[in-house]
Amino acid sequence: MIATGTAQAGIRRRVTILGAGAIGGWIAAGFCRAGQDVSVLARGGSLAALRQQGLVLLDGERREAFAVRASDDPRDLPPAELLVLGLKAHDLPAHADLIAALIGPDTTILPAINGIPWWFFDGFGGPAKGLCLESIDPGGALQALMPALRVIGAVVHAASRVESPGCIRILKADRLLLGDPAGDGKSAALAQLLADAGLPAQHVAEIRGEVWGKLWGNSNMNPLSALARADAAQLIDDPGTRGLIRGMMAEMAGMGGLIGLPELGDTEARIAVTRRLGAFRTSMLQDLEAGRSLEIGPIIGGLVELAAHLGHPAPLLSGVHALLRLLDANRR
Repeated sequence: MIATGTAQAGIRRRVTILGAGAIGGWIAAGFCRAGQDVSVLARGGSLAALRQQGLVLLDGERREAFAVRASDDPRDLPPAELLVLGLKAHDLPAHADLIAALIGPDTTILPAINGIPWWFFDGFGGPAKGLCLESIDPGGALQALMPALRVIGAVVHAASRVESPGCIRILKADRLLLGDPAGDGKSAALAQLLADAGLPAQHVAEIRGEVWGKLWGNSNMNPLSALARADAAQLIDDPGTRGLIRGMMAEMAGMGGLIGLPELGDTEARIAVTRRLGAFRTSMLQDLEAGRSLEIGPIIGGLVELAAHLGHPAPLLSGVHALLRLLDANRR
């Protein structure tokens, strides 16, 4: 049976999803459950599955299917009030024209991506004010198309996978943090809507600090796991790689202090949190093994570029970044 969802508190938005994969599909299901008017831009097998069976969400033994409007042509979809970007961050520049076709004059953007997003320094103060990182947003095309004023920032602490086309299995749903880069408060109602629909959504006052805090772990574990073909437990348990992790974290913490972000906390405590997650394989390692492109720019390249801009020494981040680029180039 395909459910349609019930609009909550009289709120019904036109929501368009670009990239209804593991995370984008999970968020799309939340909007469906909340009774929103959900459209999905898809193609191939995913498009056929969405039209035939709807968007399917699996959570343990629970199975939900939601009717969505699906097309491979943006002209077939109604104007979006909210555009959810579920593509990987490094794929966004190549899809700028497609994103532009989905954006109207009143569209708000919700990017569910990892790493430093294009909007991070838009409206930011201090030595990084207005900085556009070429490794993330070449030529500033994304920032021009989607300035921070139009963005709801998101930090996803969840794990899911695409079970089959149009079918998403949620493995762990911890937190979905939403905040306003422009400080205008537009994310609070959206977070409440999704929370009421069963997603672990929370509104946060300082979304940039949350983005930076997640990257503090991702910027070392993801690249090192890909280079070593090792799971997180192996990296942490080996004294040599554990020392490298500490050093990379220290370099990033130093940059955060220079640009005015909150302190990141105790390095060993953060490593202990990662250790408790067990022998998981990072997203970058999974992408490498599957032959997919790697999120090099958003995860570590942007940090190396920021360090150069600030004149901040970051030899470990720079060295690991160089090795990762060579690994990516030589596997093709």
